[in-house]
Amino acid sequence: MRENKGVTMLVLVITIIILLIIAGISLSTGGTVIKRSKLENLKTNMLLIKVKAKQYVENANFKLGTNPTEEQKVARIEEAKKEFVGEQILDNSIFQGNINKTQKEIEQDSTNYIYYYKLSTQNLVDMGLSNVNSDDKNGWYIVRYNIINMEIEIYNTKGFENEDNTYYSLSQIQDLKI
Repeated sequence: MRENKGVTMLVLVITIIILLIIAGISLSTGGTVIKRSKLENLKTNMLLIKVKAKQYVENANFKLGTNPTEEQKVARIEEAKKEFVGEQILDNSIFQGNINKTQKEIEQDSTNYIYYYKLSTQNLVDMGLSNVNSDDKNGWYIVRYNIINMEIEIYNTKGFENEDNTYYSLSQIQDLKI
C-alpha cells in the first residue's frame, strides 16, 4: 500500500478557523483606526479654523479699545463684523436641528455680541486653509464669535458619530477618545 500524503479535512478546517479569527481581528481593528482617523481629521480642521477665526476676534476687540462707550462698542462691532469671513447666520436653518440652536437663542446671542458665521470651502481657502472642505457632503463649518469675551466655538453640521451620540462642536470632541 502506498502512503497518502496531503492535507486532511481536520487540518483544513483548523486553518480556515484560524484565518477567520485573524480576519475578524483585522476588521475590528481597521474600523477603529478609520474612526479614529476621521475624528482626528475633524478635530484638526476645527482647531485650524479656530486659530484663524481667533485673529478676527482679536482684531475686532483691538478696534474696541479700552473702555468704549456703548455707542462706540456697537459702531465698532458692526464695522468689525464686515471683516469676518463667511456668511452671517441670522436664523437657525443651517443648524438643521443638529446643533440645537433655536432662533430665539441666535437672536439673544446677537444682543450679547455673539455672532454665527457659516464658512464655505472658498471662505476656508481665503483664510489659508485649502485642504478643508465645508459643504453639504462634509458638513458646514460654523464659527461662533463672541467679540466681547474673545471666545470662539467651532461647529460642524455633520458632526462626529460615536456609539449613540453625535458631537458637533470642537469643545465636545476635543477630549473625545476612541
